[in-house]
Amino acid sequence: MKRKEFNLKVKGASKADLVSQAKSISEELMKLRFRKASGQLEQAHQIPTLKRNLARVMTALSAQNNSAVN
Repeated sequence: MKRKEFNLKVKGASKADLVSQAKSISEELMKLRFRKASGQLEQAHQIPTLKRNLARVMTALSAQNNSAVN
């Protein structure tokens, strides 16, 4: 998924959706780290991409929490 599409999807998501996305992205990141450590990972560029996507989701989640407080 392209970056702009991902950002639009994240901005329009509810809090529960963002939490589930963050959980699934972190699980996928953990699996990729294990595959990298065992030498089975062929597409190493996926790790930084997932890290960025996780940061985007967490930023949107934080923004929603801050707007609910204020």
